[in-house]
Amino acid sequence: MTEENEENNDINPKHIKVDIELDKSLRPGSISEFIGQQKIVENLLVFIKSARKRKEPLDHVILSGPPGLGKTCLGEIIANELGVGFRITSGPAIERAGDLAAILTNLEKFDVLFIDEIHRLNRSVEEILYPAMEDYKLDIIIGKGPSAKSIRIDIAPFTIIGATTRIGLVASPLRDRFGVNIRLDYYDKRSIIKIIKRSAAILGIEITEDGAGAIAGRSRGTPRIANRLLRRVRDYALMSNDSVIDEGIAEKALARLDIDKLGLDVVDKKILHTLVLKFDGGPVGVGTIAASIGEETDTVEDVYEPYLLQLGFVKRTSKGRVATGLAFKYMGVKKETSPALFDSLPENED
Repeated sequence: MTEENEENNDINPKHIKVDIELDKSLRPGSISEFIGQQKIVENLLVFIKSARKRKEPLDHVILSGPPGLGKTCLGEIIANELGVGFRITSGPAIERAGDLAAILTNLEKFDVLFIDEIHRLNRSVEEILYPAMEDYKLDIIIGKGPSAKSIRIDIAPFTIIGATTRIGLVASPLRDRFGVNIRLDYYDKRSIIKIIKRSAAILGIEITEDGAGAIAGRSRGTPRIANRLLRRVRDYALMSNDSVIDEGIAEKALARLDIDKLGLDVVDKKILHTLVLKFDGGPVGVGTIAASIGEETDTVEDVYEPYLLQLGFVKRTSKGRVATGLAFKYMGVKKETSPALFDSLPENED
C-alpha cells in the first residue's frame, strides 16, 4: 500500500505520520488508565509489583496481536509503572550486531528496551541478544580472520519488551527466552466506547453515548482505529456546525468514509468480492488476493484478514483462503449451505 493510500484509509491501523503525535496524546500514561484487556492488565500488575519488590528487572515480555491494539502503549506503561527508562526501536532498524551492542551498552539499570516488529530481527543480531537476555552479558568480536578474538562484557540488567503481529515468525530460541508471553485480542464494544469517550474528553469534543457507540461498532475492536474515526467524525461535525457528536452525525460521517456497520471498508469488500465472485469462494492464495486488489501481501495478512477471520467471513486452509457462507450472504450471492450460518448476520447494506 502506498503512503498516499494509507493516509486516505481510516481502517488501516498501522501508524500514519500525520496521526502519530495525536495518537501519543491520547495514550494512557499509567496502568490504571488503560482500558480493556482486563486479565492481561491484572497479570502485568502482579509481575510489575513482584519485580519492584524483588528489586530485580521484570522478566522479558513479548506482546503479540494485530496492529493497533496498544502494544507500544502497554510497553511504555510498563516502564512508567516500574519507574525506569524506556527506549524504543524496531527489528528492521537493528541491521547489524554492532547496532544492538550500542543500544544495550547505553541502557541504565532495569531500563526497558522496546523492540517493535521483533520478528524481523536479523539472525546474526538475535545471536548477540541471547546471552544479553539470559546473563546480561554481551559477546563482542574484535578483528577479523584468524586474529579475531571474542570478549565478553557485562551490561546493566534490563528488560526487553518485544512486539509482533506475527508471533509464529519469531524464532523459537528467541521466543523461549521471554518469561512473559502475552497476546492482545480485539477489544469488546463496551471497552471501545470507554476509549472513545476518554479520547473525546481529551480532544475537547462533546459526544453522546449513542454517538460513541456508532463509532465503536465500526472500529473493528481496535483502539487506534476508534481514535482515528473519532477525529474524522469530529471534522465532519465541525464542518456541519454541530457542537455535539450524536448517533446521527456519526452515522452520516462514517457513511461518507465508506465504512459499514460491521466496520468493513472498501478494501475489505474488495477482498470478499475477489474471493466470492472472482474465485467462487476459493481456495485462493493470499498472494493472489493481494495482487487482485492491488495491496501488499503483508497488509492483507496483518491488517485485513484477522478481522475477516474474526467475523467468520474467511477461513484459512492448507490450499488457501476460503469464503464462508456468511461471506456469500454479505455479498448478496446465493450458495448452498446451512441456513444456521446466516442467523447472526444482517443483510448487506449495499
